[in-house]
Amino acid sequence: MGRRIRLLGIVLILCFGLVIVQLTNIQFRRAPALARSATNPVNNVRNFNNDRGDIFAANGQLLADSVRIAPPGAKTYQFQRQYPMGAVFSQLVGTYSPIYHNTGVEAYYSSYLGQHKQSPQTLSQLFSPPPPTVDNITLTVNPTLQADAIAALNNLPGPNKDGAVVMLDPKSGAVLALASNVTYDPNPLVSTNFSAETAAWNLYHVKDGEGFAPIYPFGTYDPELPGSAAKVITTAAVYNLDPTLASYSYPVQACEPVPETGGLTICNDADTAAAAGACGGTMVQMLPESCDPGYAHLGSLLGPNNLSQQAALFGFNTVPPLDLPTGYVQPSTYPTAQELSQGGNPGVPGLYYSAFGQQDVSATALQMALVAAAVANGGAEMVPHLLEKVTDAQGRVVDTYKPQLWHQSMSASAAAQIIPLMQAVATSGTAAGDNFPASLNVAVKTGTAQVGYPVVTSNADWMIGFAPANDPKVAIAVVVPFQASGNYGATIAGPIVRTMLEDALG
Repeated sequence: MGRRIRLLGIVLILCFGLVIVQLTNIQFRRAPALARSATNPVNNVRNFNNDRGDIFAANGQLLADSVRIAPPGAKTYQFQRQYPMGAVFSQLVGTYSPIYHNTGVEAYYSSYLGQHKQSPQTLSQLFSPPPPTVDNITLTVNPTLQADAIAALNNLPGPNKDGAVVMLDPKSGAVLALASNVTYDPNPLVSTNFSAETAAWNLYHVKDGEGFAPIYPFGTYDPELPGSAAKVITTAAVYNLDPTLASYSYPVQACEPVPETGGLTICNDADTAAAAGACGGTMVQMLPESCDPGYAHLGSLLGPNNLSQQAALFGFNTVPPLDLPTGYVQPSTYPTAQELSQGGNPGVPGLYYSAFGQQDVSATALQMALVAAAVANGGAEMVPHLLEKVTDAQGRVVDTYKPQLWHQSMSASAAAQIIPLMQAVATSGTAAGDNFPASLNVAVKTGTAQVGYPVVTSNADWMIGFAPANDPKVAIAVVVPFQASGNYGATIAGPIVRTMLEDALG
């Protein structure tokens, strides 16, 4: 009996010891983080009992503000966020929610937008600190371009209208438009009716018929096969990493055999040699006409090191540093040199397919817009960003975004050699029927990625590009997945690109 009592005493002492350790942990080590936590009810009351900074578009249009919903001293939240442009900017601006975690710019720049201490500006303020204040945020986005992009996606022919449009300033990395379809109304997510907010939160996480959830921005979150738009990466690899291949001329033929596949061939825009059109020549001929077998063979000549290195130089396999919360921007993927080497997975066949953007390559619209922007900007790929400036309650500028280089994706001479090839895509190549006005002087690349193996079920249609080619002001990527196999990047994404470039430059 005595032995059992002693064991029980030891167990109780250990339990008390664990309680003391946990109390010490909470009271001292974790206390600061818990005090700052957005889920702390004390902070919720404090945050929603005070005004919050406004969010503006580049032209000064209001995107988010706080409105008083109760008189001071009322036993409820006194302020509520509202979003005048609704679904147009919801995935970028995000929401500041009473019960769920905050999203978008609302979350990323919450330290500016929320109540925070002011720095003393005078000697008297050193001894009598000024009251807490909020700052306002101005973004780089253009409301007209954003709304036009969503309208263009909604007006797509056919039943499937999900897609993304990303437009950048290639010289600064400023995001001019980042529009997705499907999107959502943000206002229910800031409701003080918790059941209504919960219902909206759950609804916005449900995937639609095409497999996309409204809560996530398609343009940054959902990578798709880029298809022939990725030939720009292969072209850059030649000019940047192995210029001797620039003069290589592929023999004019319809198909290219793929090693280590037991007789599989890559045919030009077709599944069989009988249906394929012959193509070939140097890249000067092959990029405008988008020659699949020629680029597959070019990939084999470049080899796994050059091809994967060039993709990495564009930012593949890393998360683009866009100022949105963690998780809302996903990396684009490109097989590594080891994976493309003999014995790797996908191995040598993957080398052939990756060279024209099929099989094991996936890219977000943001990533492909960055590829186009890097070509437009002499190889310098800038950090993409939404913030333009921060101003205080008196309108004084507190902070301004300073453009930063993300990657030197290629040499300036390599970029200069790609531009005329992309111009030829619009004048005599796969996008020649899109009727781009000569005044726009566009440089583009189409992409029609065949989804499904061995049976193609749909196409992911792309176009990337920039304009004017001689002095680029904007770069763009448009992706529209789940299109009928008879549609192409030129016919589905092309009209959206033309509309957006006309809106931006017209």
